[in-house]
Amino acid sequence: MAEALYHTDAYLREFDAVVTVVDGNKVALDRTAFYPGGGGQPNDVGTFTADGEMWNVVKVSKQGAEVWHELDREAPPIGTPIHGVIDWDRRYKLMRTHTAMHILCGVIFRDYGASVTGGNMEPLKGRMDFEFETMRQEFVKQIEEKINVEVANARPTKVKILPRDEAFQIPDLIRTKINLLPEGISEVRTVEIVGLDLQADGGTHVANTSEVGHIRIVDYKSKGKINKRIEVALDE
Repeated sequence: MAEALYHTDAYLREFDAVVTVVDGNKVALDRTAFYPGGGGQPNDVGTFTADGEMWNVVKVSKQGAEVWHELDREAPPIGTPIHGVIDWDRRYKLMRTHTAMHILCGVIFRDYGASVTGGNMEPLKGRMDFEFETMRQEFVKQIEEKINVEVANARPTKVKILPRDEAFQIPDLIRTKINLLPEGISEVRTVEIVGLDLQADGGTHVANTSEVGHIRIVDYKSKGKINKRIEVALDE
């Protein structure tokens, strides 16, 4: 299993690793900072360099224990030392967006007790679905004001990796309507926005809510009798 550098240092932009498995134009490494996607957050992209050559990393995915990096051409052989570089502009926008989604989720859970039923994101915009029977413009405006208060509060974020039994003693750790954590995992990674939100989460986040910037609710709509969607966007 590759060492998941993205789990412990979201700000790591470059790293050195060794190719451990090759499958056509895909490789696995002994360690990686490339986030493979999950929890609504897209995978990272970037580049590898080795022996004066460069490859574009066009897709990253996790299959079982391996994180596979799909390259734009034939992969270097097993044992090759590589230098990986994340597309940092894209990654940082996703970090800001992911933390914005947790702010939204935290405010709605704290103030209205609504569970999340789905969500997705791309750089600087995302959507999240909640268990609400009704949603009106005045209510949405109120939510927008509250989430931007939490941005201005400059709350720090903290990441921990806990034994499964310890993690599941935390009340309301799972904010989604359905628990998506696999049964067999022995450890759970948690992301806390101190004083606002604490969830099981595998994605990358900014260190402080002030880095998110202003959050705009750009649309809201009904996706069912008790399922309402909120769409947000961030400034560049």
